[in-house]
Amino acid sequence: MNILIIEDDKDLCHAVSWQLRQEGHLVDCCHDGSEAVLYIRQGIYDLILLDCMLPGEDGLHLLRGIRAEGNPIPVIILSALGEVEDRVTGLNAGADDYLVKPFAYSELSARIASLFRRKNAFGSTALSFGDLSLDSAENILVCGDKKCDLSQTESDLMRLLLQTGGRTTDRTVLLHKVWGLDTSVESSNLDNYIYFLRKRLKTLDSRVAIVNRRGHGYHLEYSG
Repeated sequence: MNILIIEDDKDLCHAVSWQLRQEGHLVDCCHDGSEAVLYIRQGIYDLILLDCMLPGEDGLHLLRGIRAEGNPIPVIILSALGEVEDRVTGLNAGADDYLVKPFAYSELSARIASLFRRKNAFGSTALSFGDLSLDSAENILVCGDKKCDLSQTESDLMRLLLQTGGRTTDRTVLLHKVWGLDTSVESSNLDNYIYFLRKRLKTLDSRVAIVNRRGHGYHLEYSG
């Protein structure tokens, strides 16, 4: 895997890149947000590890720019900012995962492996429900002549909801299938991503709604 680390702490960058290379990954490092744009535009990376607070260009601003350009590359934020509001802001900006510093390398390695297990577990078959269709290979959600790009996590969750259609999928099942059986992700993270997807549906003017069956889980309803 070809990984880009965008981190201004050079000691941390060196330590993480050394560990990643021991696992067989190719790694590039940059320490400035403005410089990072040049690296990203090469289009050669499979994953970005991104610090929020960077010189040159703020990490979250950089991430929003990546998503605005339709770039679906997986991004894991590495940040010293660990409050719930900070994590929600990072995920809402388009991150696929958020890891708070200081962290054990073994956890970062497990998060990377989990992210790509999920990515590889979902096939490229297009799914539809009501006026929606999802291209899970490109992480694009389509309604009529409108479309929007999803993060990998958003795409995985929407795929499960589309597969079950009007049937309610239990919260635990969604958490395990999207984040993995060994996940330590809080249950509230699922609600955060449901909120993100509802915003996507509103942007697309879709008549599909994500409905919460309290105490059980979520399902789709179409008011066609």
